[in-house]
Amino acid sequence: MSTSDLAVVILAAGKGTRLKSNLAKVLHRSGGRPLIEHVIRACQSLKAREIVVVIGHQAAEVTAAIAVSGVRTVLQQPQRGTGHAMLVTRRAIPPSVKFAILLPGDAPLIRTETLAALLRAHKETGAAATILSAELENPAGYGRIVRGDDGSVSAIVEDSALAQDQRGIREINSSIYCFSLDKLWPCLASLRPQNVHKELYLTDAIALLRQKGENVQAVMAADADEVLGCNTRADLAAVDVVFRRRKRAAIMDAGVTIELPETVLIDPEVIVGADTRIEPCVQLLGKTRIGAACTIRTGSVLSDAVLEENVLVKPHSIVVSSHLSRGTQVGPFAHLRDGARLEKNARVGNFVEVKKSVLGEDVKSMHLSYLGDARIGAGTNIGAGTITCNYDGVNKNPTTIGKRVFIGSNSALVAPVRVGDGAYVAAGSTITNNVPPDALGIGRGPQVNKPGWAAARRRAMAAAAKPTKPGSRKKSKSAVSRRKPRKAGRRR
Repeated sequence: MSTSDLAVVILAAGKGTRLKSNLAKVLHRSGGRPLIEHVIRACQSLKAREIVVVIGHQAAEVTAAIAVSGVRTVLQQPQRGTGHAMLVTRRAIPPSVKFAILLPGDAPLIRTETLAALLRAHKETGAAATILSAELENPAGYGRIVRGDDGSVSAIVEDSALAQDQRGIREINSSIYCFSLDKLWPCLASLRPQNVHKELYLTDAIALLRQKGENVQAVMAADADEVLGCNTRADLAAVDVVFRRRKRAAIMDAGVTIELPETVLIDPEVIVGADTRIEPCVQLLGKTRIGAACTIRTGSVLSDAVLEENVLVKPHSIVVSSHLSRGTQVGPFAHLRDGARLEKNARVGNFVEVKKSVLGEDVKSMHLSYLGDARIGAGTNIGAGTITCNYDGVNKNPTTIGKRVFIGSNSALVAPVRVGDGAYVAAGSTITNNVPPDALGIGRGPQVNKPGWAAARRRAMAAAAKPTKPGSRKKSKSAVSRRKPRKAGRRR
């Protein structure tokens, strides 16, 4: 279906008072994105001639947030209702456009397919206005769709104005519409603010269309969740639940196992390969890409991470903006961040942090280490407690460790420093100078043993702890201090 004769108008001028927030309503996040971004994405797939976003509250912030999408913005100032919002878009909509879909910027669950079906029904029926409706179990608070004998819309009745015989109506107005613009513009121009808020409402325009004998239709959404708005924090949470459920279902349909899926959080742009297994309480965030046959174990958080095939992430590990090559293993309780890269079959163990470093093939760092701004060659073993001291208080400096190097436990490599291929670093060393290939680097004081020292100390401590015998009296310091001084030159 051609949509070159279509414009889309997204209403994003409101403040969102019930959210009790300083942030504009449409900038609140749900399902891993700002609300307005979800709506724009759904509309962009329609390939409309023009997408216009009506902005008002925090206009600069909203404009900045949607700038990358390339949509057009129109300022509504002051905000005088939905009808007024549509009026201010008139100059932004090309004269050749015949139809407009209008929807709120806080309805993030709407699908492109539903909007396309709304437009198709509108054209097929030749309606002046077509309303997207939905049937809710509890429609309280929503305007109801009242249909005539022919199935067309005879009225939209607000919840507070319902007659007794209308209370049972469960079909509600979603505030998503399709209009024939040649019919809408004259009605909007003739509207008057005859309400307590002194605003112009689209529902009044629809009522005016009916008074003129125009055809007004309603199309019911197949999934009532799609029309959910976000007026409160509870609404944001409810919408987020739907987004997460949809994403998990899509991931599982692609051949991924998710254990206790209701505990797993997956952002919309995450991709997971077939035969991967995701354990409970995992978060996959941002643009994370996971290959086939991986395992992500309990409590791990991956954000903007890339995992190739057969990667194992053990429990409670954090991987942020990092790349894990085929066959690598991390964790448990590992932290990879800021461009860390593990080459094929490298292993990072418990309580190891890797930052902006490359670990070559088969490198192992299994315990309690920090590797920052380092390049580590293939086959190297990093002992427990090793630290690359990359920060000198002003700059970050690199550490380069060659291939097949053995770094002993509790070593500190003070950057900038280089350890050559095949070298050893003795345990407990502080390395401040380069270690040549195949050399042993030792950076610690010589060991001194004092025979009998420990036994003598224990005897002295035991003697000091014995109680004083009855009748005995120790000389006080004051008594000692009263002794006469020795004569000068007298030897002891």
